[in-house]
Amino acid sequence: MKVKLNKKLSELPATAISGNDISSSVLYVSALSIIYAGQYAWVTLLIVAFVLFLFRKIYAEVVGALPLNGGAYNALLNTTSKNTASFAAALTILSYMATSVISANEAMHYLHTIIPDIEVISATIVVLLFFAGLTIIGIKESSLVAIVIFLFHLTSIVILSGAILYFLFQNGFGQFGENWHMPVEGGSIGVAIFLGFSVSMLGISGFESSANFVEEQERGVFPKTLRNMWIIVSVLNPLMAFFALSIVPIPEVRELYGNTLLSHMGDVSGGSWLAFIVSVDAVLVLSGAVLTSYVGVSGLLERMTLDRILPPFFLKKNKRGSSTRIILMFLILNISVLFITNGRVAILAGVYTISFLSVMALFAIGNIFLKIRRAKLPRPEIAPWYSLIIALAAVFIALVGNIKMEPEEDQLSNFSIFMDYFVPTILLIIIMLNRISVLRAIIKVVHYMVDPITRNVRKLDMSIIKLIQKINSQEFVFFTKGDHIDNLNKVMLYILRNEQTRKVKIVTVMKEGEKPPVTLKADLNFLNRLYPEMTIDYVIVEGNFGPELIQELANKWGILPNFMFIGVPGNKFPYHIEELGGVRLII
Repeated sequence: MKVKLNKKLSELPATAISGNDISSSVLYVSALSIIYAGQYAWVTLLIVAFVLFLFRKIYAEVVGALPLNGGAYNALLNTTSKNTASFAAALTILSYMATSVISANEAMHYLHTIIPDIEVISATIVVLLFFAGLTIIGIKESSLVAIVIFLFHLTSIVILSGAILYFLFQNGFGQFGENWHMPVEGGSIGVAIFLGFSVSMLGISGFESSANFVEEQERGVFPKTLRNMWIIVSVLNPLMAFFALSIVPIPEVRELYGNTLLSHMGDVSGGSWLAFIVSVDAVLVLSGAVLTSYVGVSGLLERMTLDRILPPFFLKKNKRGSSTRIILMFLILNISVLFITNGRVAILAGVYTISFLSVMALFAIGNIFLKIRRAKLPRPEIAPWYSLIIALAAVFIALVGNIKMEPEEDQLSNFSIFMDYFVPTILLIIIMLNRISVLRAIIKVVHYMVDPITRNVRKLDMSIIKLIQKINSQEFVFFTKGDHIDNLNKVMLYILRNEQTRKVKIVTVMKEGEKPPVTLKADLNFLNRLYPEMTIDYVIVEGNFGPELIQELANKWGILPNFMFIGVPGNKFPYHIEELGGVRLII
């Protein structure tokens, strides 16, 4: 039975999947930029839009030359080494993890403001489960949900913008003037713009997502998704910051509306009904960002699995072409992070910020290596060197700003939190990359620990074996005149059951001129075959059986008399048993 291949994504669904992530930034980046840049927030967001314009060409060149899933990982894998590429992959995975958990949690906080009975942590888990299931069903099916969310989000922002414009038409721009003439936070315009730009770069998070599922897109769709996302960010984010400065005092943004600025703007400009629509939109579009994370990470981890960085176990796909095991692993990771942070997912902001910006920087570095090392590789677009340098410098500035940004009271710095998650992730990937060496090292360690024990055990084995051999080497003697084979068999059974030996001498004492019993030799040959574990020697001794002969043979053979057996003597036997030096009776 053949599995039908999924149809590839056209422009709208591809844009919706990645666009939900990047467009959801308008819900928080306007407030963040105002908190740090004050009245210059819209300026910092315009600068971010310019930086993103430069990244359009960078992404288009790399993915156009290497149209494979994996984003920065794919770019570096084909231009540098697998170790370097895996570094980018670890950052991308962390970025997706932080995005999905934060977005789901923030969405449920918005829902909690609408429906107070909602328990945020439980609802967050439900959202993570829902979008994991949706991704498992198939990217084509999940894209339909993404489209609905995306269009509702854009419609909500258009309605909000219309309401604000009408409000400003009636009330004027007096509030903007008051905000514009307020003292700059920290006293320096340069510092304000620097910090505002650093946090505003979060407004382009999600731009890298489209590159991680490019193989699921129709030919020519990828650059269109970049263009569409750039337009959305360039228009919505600076516009919303400008609108916010026009109707809300800066101190109120900093103190009251850091998390719900757009909802408050809706309430001010249109009333509670518009605030409700904006809150519903926030719930939906932030949830849509969770879907973006699942789709992006699926493409990335599938590519890493094909490159043998992850076990082939994860390559198993369902009938709809979805990597179920990858999605479930990512779901478990997200839920575990939710519990590890005790629901305080805001502490993941450091992971989210630094990992995302690092991925952007590494993508630009991948473009540089592509130009230098793969110059002959055909590509539909080429990013100019000046745009590469400016874009890389801008990301570096944003990284420095976020790392140096003062943490809130009783909270670790962004970099400290990032390292807490990054180090275990990169260590796991390093182990997978070098698993042959790791396994060999494990073998060496095991041998280092076990070999001395093994040697001692081997020595002990040899000592015990030698001792057993020494014990078994003790010979026993049975004197017979020619016993029937039944008696001889009883002798052998007695020795086997009672003595630790494997050697027996059957001795017949003959006077001069006497002949041994005719059948004795044949009987002993039979017993040799019957008891292969025993060595039976037949010895004929000339002389008179008595204490003197026994002692003579004991000295000659080194066998003590108490290891010599006889049958019960008759009445005519000339010696008492105690005169024989310890010879034993066994039959």
